[in-house]
Amino acid sequence: MRSTPSTRVIASIPYHRDAIVEVDRDCDALPPAGTPTKLPPHTISISRPMNLLIVLTSHAKLGNTGRQTGFWLEELAAPYYAFKDAGAAITLASPLGGQPPLDPKSDDPSAQTDATRRFMADPQALAALAATVPLRAISTSDFDAVFYPGGHGPLWDLSENAYSIALIESMFAAGKPVAAVCHAPAVLLRVKTGEGKPIVAGKAVTGFTNSEEEAAGLTDVVPFLVEDMLTRDGGTFSRSADWQPHVVTDGLLITGQNPASSEPAARALLDMLKEHR
Repeated sequence: MRSTPSTRVIASIPYHRDAIVEVDRDCDALPPAGTPTKLPPHTISISRPMNLLIVLTSHAKLGNTGRQTGFWLEELAAPYYAFKDAGAAITLASPLGGQPPLDPKSDDPSAQTDATRRFMADPQALAALAATVPLRAISTSDFDAVFYPGGHGPLWDLSENAYSIALIESMFAAGKPVAAVCHAPAVLLRVKTGEGKPIVAGKAVTGFTNSEEEAAGLTDVVPFLVEDMLTRDGGTFSRSADWQPHVVTDGLLITGQNPASSEPAARALLDMLKEHR
């Protein structure tokens, strides 16, 4: 059983690369069976890729507005490259599989970052995005951790998706970390502990704030407000100023406030895996 880290509030996490050191023995040099011996001082350092799952929304309709929503590009791209550059193997999944909907506002030139430009020019990344694995085909045992990017879409589908709920509950039961940023903490809405309590009860958390939703003009459009949901279910909600990075780690749960928090949240997840694998 993994030990559970204490509560921390952070802004960013340093880059690291996960590595495992193994002993390599030369069979020709081994003494006869039964002879006491020490291993020869020949070691090699190898990197075993972390297997990380990123779960995206499949929901494309922004309530009754007639506008489109989906996942927020920066909240996928920044973690994707934090993980890839750390040597991780990445799998993209979604409730329906295939190409998930992109929130068109996140593809606006004003919303672009180095990570989003890199992603949209990366044929391998775009191919993975076009062929996300259906959540029903995902097994917890195949992954070391799961990361949920936001966008408004998760408020409608992932918050109620039985496969996502079961995935998160299985990850926590297996001692594996779960991270969610911006609107994605909505995926915790129906997730319970083994005792049947809300998974966020008694935990330090953050997510897209009521004031940020008001600034986006969508308070009366979304099915629920992330801040209100987390607070109602017993979470201890903290925040930074609107649009500023803010990440909270409590046990195996990592939450980020907004798009600017997506890369720091990914770094926090990498840091946790480094400490507890």
